[in-house]
Amino acid sequence: MINKIKKIIILGGGSAGWMTAAAVGKVLKNRYCEIQLIESDEIGTVGVGEATIPQIMLYNDLIGLDENEFMRRTQATFKLGIEFVNWSEIGSRYYHAFGDVGKNMEGIQFYHYWLKMRALGKAAPLDEYTLSSLACNERRFMRSIDAGHSPLSNIAYAFHFDAGLFALYLRELAQGWGVQRTEGKVAQVYQHDNGFIKGVQLADGSMHEADFFIDCSGFHGVLIEQALQTGYDDWSHWLPCDRAIAVPCESAGEPWPFTRATAHSAGWQWRIPLQHRIGNGHVFSSKFMSSDEATSILLQNLDGAALAEPRELRFVTGKRKKFWKNNVLAVGLSGGFMEPLESTSLHLIQATIAKMFSFFPQQGFSQADIDEFNRQMDFDYERIRDFLILHYHATQRNDSPFWQYCRTMAVPAELTQKLQQFRASGRIFRHNNEMFSDLSWFEVMYGQGIVPDGYHPLVDMFSEQELQGRLDSIRQVIRKSVDYMPSHQQFINEHCKAGRN
Repeated sequence: MINKIKKIIILGGGSAGWMTAAAVGKVLKNRYCEIQLIESDEIGTVGVGEATIPQIMLYNDLIGLDENEFMRRTQATFKLGIEFVNWSEIGSRYYHAFGDVGKNMEGIQFYHYWLKMRALGKAAPLDEYTLSSLACNERRFMRSIDAGHSPLSNIAYAFHFDAGLFALYLRELAQGWGVQRTEGKVAQVYQHDNGFIKGVQLADGSMHEADFFIDCSGFHGVLIEQALQTGYDDWSHWLPCDRAIAVPCESAGEPWPFTRATAHSAGWQWRIPLQHRIGNGHVFSSKFMSSDEATSILLQNLDGAALAEPRELRFVTGKRKKFWKNNVLAVGLSGGFMEPLESTSLHLIQATIAKMFSFFPQQGFSQADIDEFNRQMDFDYERIRDFLILHYHATQRNDSPFWQYCRTMAVPAELTQKLQQFRASGRIFRHNNEMFSDLSWFEVMYGQGIVPDGYHPLVDMFSEQELQGRLDSIRQVIRKSVDYMPSHQQFINEHCKAGRN
């Protein structure tokens, strides 16, 4: 007979806390054990991440979200990718688009064929073979339909939404599934003799005990760090941005179905269009730019009037040395922070939740399970880290000390190997189902200005004439598919406009 967990305490609200609470509440259905979330309205949430990646669908499916209702409740828009402006050099732009790029042939990725023909001057720009990129350019969107082999049958997308509204929506759902919310700030943490957490005492004097604690307390890491002193791997030498100035502004016309990341002299600016406003922020390195200068640059580059005073966020990119220690598991910012460049923050929350279910503990807590959980989380964070470093390191920019540092810095060995292999042969391999696929790596490496010396040798099975015909056909199919799509705004108006049932 399994000696099961009888009570879980989730410490902290925000996106991490309420995503965890909703998932645990939905899966356990208030039958397996008691679930309590403790948060304080006095403690603000960071709320940097309002953009997501397509894996968010897995979480939404897990808790059974109605997509149109979710979008109305969170003022959401759709997202088909990220546009990067001024990253390779000033004036450059490219998309990291979701979904397929072209069509693979004979088991070889399309981009190898495209690389050959592009070098010969016989291929159009990559956007014209990529449904999501072309739809972004023309501000079109639709969900997948049953269209046979058409690209319209498999449209990959994600969302932009108001993170505060998202947390409130999940709170409502979680409480409906039996999660008990307790208002209060932690005043004291109590531990058993073996170092495990026994309980927390709140400022009002109440004591709350549990078997399993999920730390969603943000950067402070009240349990995982302050109590258990787990330690932190600091990656700021590779990802030197450590500040963000955030401010919402008025909408400017119809919302785009993509996030924009515009590089500045010591960092970059995000632009996230919602139904009711635009979210903006300037991520920068305090070693290379003052907060006043960063704020000035942000305010000068808004599309509409600011709707609030700019606020500054401080962070250190990296992760806890252990995400799970004893009977405490860290989710979200309490476990680590990867800057919002590729919208991975909410994904890492849901990935942690998914792994938690795979390794769900019983009384006694298997150290072997905990070690494997930590190993898998380390891998996820490190591979995302390398993908983010790529954006900074693979650049021709030398117009500021910040970019000179990024361009010339030593990078992790795994990233060095990936870059060397791509430069030599155009080959990219995905290791152990890492977060970003070979297509993502290709779009960013090529977009950042890396043109490989070669391509897959089996591409030469086709004559140039045959390849030209195939590429022209793919391009025509993509063009026809995008022509069929309505505008992004029209699709929202018809299906999920906020304030309309």
